Amino acid sequence: MREFDVIVIGGGPAGLAAALAAREEGAQRVAILERDFRLGGILEQCIHTGFGLRHFGEELSGPEYVARFIERVKQSDIEVFLNTMVLRIDPEGPMVEAVTTGELYQLRTKAVVLAMGCREKTRFQIRLPGTRPAGVFTAGAAQRLMNIQNCRVGREVVILGSGDIGMIMARRMTLEGAHVAAVVEIMPYLAGLTRNRVQCLDDFGIPLYLSHTVTEIHGLDRVDGVTVARVDEKMRPVEGSQFHIPCDTVLCSVGLIPENELSLQCGVTLDPVTRGPVVDSAMQTSRPGIFACGNVVHVNDLVDNVTAESLQAGRCAARYAMGTLGGGGQIAMRPGENVRYLVPQTLRLDALPQDGKVSVYFRVAAPGRNMRVTAQTGDEQLLSVKRPPVRWKRRRWTSGGCGSWAAARSPYR
Repeated sequence: MREFDVIVIGGGPAGLAAALAAREEGAQRVAILERDFRLGGILEQCIHTGFGLRHFGEELSGPEYVARFIERVKQSDIEVFLNTMVLRIDPEGPMVEAVTTGELYQLRTKAVVLAMGCREKTRFQIRLPGTRPAGVFTAGAAQRLMNIQNCRVGREVVILGSGDIGMIMARRMTLEGAHVAAVVEIMPYLAGLTRNRVQCLDDFGIPLYLSHTVTEIHGLDRVDGVTVARVDEKMRPVEGSQFHIPCDTVLCSVGLIPENELSLQCGVTLDPVTRGPVVDSAMQTSRPGIFACGNVVHVNDLVDNVTAESLQAGRCAARYAMGTLGGGGQIAMRPGENVRYLVPQTLRLDALPQDGKVSVYFRVAAPGRNMRVTAQTGDEQLLSVKRPPVRWKRRRWTSGGCGSWAAARSPYR
């Protein structure tokens, strides 16, 4: 039996930032539990640049970004458990049971931070029909094979889904000598960042098919082609629009799911839209003493946003462990028109930053032009801000206001 003030589950960018923030806030005994053989999480395989523009004010690759946090952890007295799988969290302790090579740990703690990240959807989760040949990968698995294990996964490639990882892999495979025949997206708009479309698809002449999907995978031992069809407004294939694309590899970039088996096991309430824990502005879940941050709460587009959330979670977890996180009032927030979800779901008045501002993250239901972001409580409008054209599904807005949030079409040009 070991005792800690704060235990962070996950050694990726979220877990590293949360652990450092907890230690700097005053928690004396902080531990990181990581199931991989090294720290860094997903960023170890993201060798492209584009990280750190907000947090560090400079453009870094994934390994460069996370190395800065790893170095700070090594210089601190934070205890790191590698090759360690967490089996169970007892929320009453709270107590964490974890197993490593031939040894079972029982770790008692005052606060837990969940930072397990997310996983990719597979072809079977989207019910992609066809045979089951070799050559079908998730985009992240292909990225790890190429960037970490130096393995070429294919020569003629079709990518299903226009998520950021899929577009980045389109560029990566082109640079490695493969030919990317198409990126196929079922929605009528891009699923990833516009900058990735420009840098990864347009700059390399890779065609993007919007409002299309793969209706069948062909091949026995190895993929030899796919059938692609246009879809209508209800996402159903249009009869007679099918065409065949020969390929030997299919990459699926069709979404991410927060890794929340442990959250469910310890009784944390999950948001049905984000599939992550419901949190307040202290990043505390419905279970007192259990906090969450990063992609385990909701899928972020930028690691800089993950870091901002994780720093808040680590600071508040340390304050909870030391008994200085008060029990102030809370204000529930709910999404309004054209807003899918809000994170955090509740404003906590005793966990406001010194400047009194709270960062609220949300996704709109559909992109559009002449958008206006409004916040209101009851019939009183707290804020109304006209936004530029919403080309991507995420917008980040910082304000001290609270209440009901809505992104609606503005009547003005």
